Amino acid sequence: MKLLLATRSQDKVAEIAKILAVVPDLELVSLMDEKIEPLAEEEGIERYSTFEGNAEAKARYFAERSGLPVVADDSGLVVDALDGKPGVHSKRFAPGSGEISGEERDRANNEHLLALLGDLELSGRTARYVCVAAFIREGDETRTFRGEAEGLILGRPRGHGGFGYDPLFYDQKLGKTFAESSRFEKNDRSHRGKAFRALAEHLRSGAAAKGTGPRGPNR
Repeated sequence: MKLLLATRSQDKVAEIAKILAVVPDLELVSLMDEKIEPLAEEEGIERYSTFEGNAEAKARYFAERSGLPVVADDSGLVVDALDGKPGVHSKRFAPGSGEISGEERDRANNEHLLALLGDLELSGRTARYVCVAAFIREGDETRTFRGEAEGLILGRPRGHGGFGYDPLFYDQKLGKTFAESSRFEKNDRSHRGKAFRALAEHLRSGAAAKGTGPRGPNR
């Protein structure tokens, strides 16, 4: 099966391709591979208040544009001391972050998060990464797969790998941030790894071909 991965982040493409490599006879292609050019309307796709709603909306949008089976995800950081923020707004959390991209945006978001948490003790800086992957293909219902990773938000960045909030996200079992972890370690522990391993199992089991398996919300 040819499966379109609906993201314009090369970092996500690399992470997810590694996880889905266990699925036999799967050809994973990106928006760049399929030459699906970005349109201004894409900025309005993720307008829902839940990760599930955003992931499903993105999957449906790119399925219509491409005519291919699609997997899309929405992910973000949920910080308890901030009443769940940044949540679904993780990508554009810092003021003005919608005007920048890449490493510059990541740096602005991290600095904004640190400023909001101030000198709060580490024990109070509990957080979790959340990822929801939505899978859709013609004639089949959308399936969603959710993964979460628990951690703490450090007072300063550590490590040079990963992306997003990884330099601040400390995994207590690993004893280091996601940005200090190898790709194998991160995939094993991360929210995205958990969500996409569940999708991989769904694809490998043949549930997708039979039209069975877990159903996503909001049907």
